[in-house]
Amino acid sequence: MDGSVEEMAAGLLFHAPAKPPNLLNPVVLAYIGDAVFELMVRQYLVSLPNHKSHHLHKEATLFVSAKAQKSLLDKWQPLLSEEEADIVRRGRNTKSGTPPKNADPGDYRHATALECLVGYLYYTKQNARLRQLMAVAFENRI
Repeated sequence: MDGSVEEMAAGLLFHAPAKPPNLLNPVVLAYIGDAVFELMVRQYLVSLPNHKSHHLHKEATLFVSAKAQKSLLDKWQPLLSEEEADIVRRGRNTKSGTPPKNADPGDYRHATALECLVGYLYYTKQNARLRQLMAVAFENRI
């Protein structure tokens, strides 16, 4: 396989958003951020030795639940720049719909904030920063 990780990650962006990322509704950033976050989690899990589908799904839920994302955002918070913290605030304060029945509303708002940040970093092509933050998510998991 030719190409660096940056080239491959940059290749994921087929269609730029209709507006600059900083002008997108936080719900829209969270929408794409949810997909990017899940893709990064799945790529990480596939990089590990156990590829049984049940195991992959079980491990993925340790990252993608509202509670897990809230906990991860708490870890990320001290590492965020002012710009990133502002994006997180926008995501947390937005009306993003009704949380799932099994999710705490506060956790759900924080999960939306995390996804908003991931979407923002993705659309602004800050792949190195996104990898840096995701490394925090994956530390102590091996």
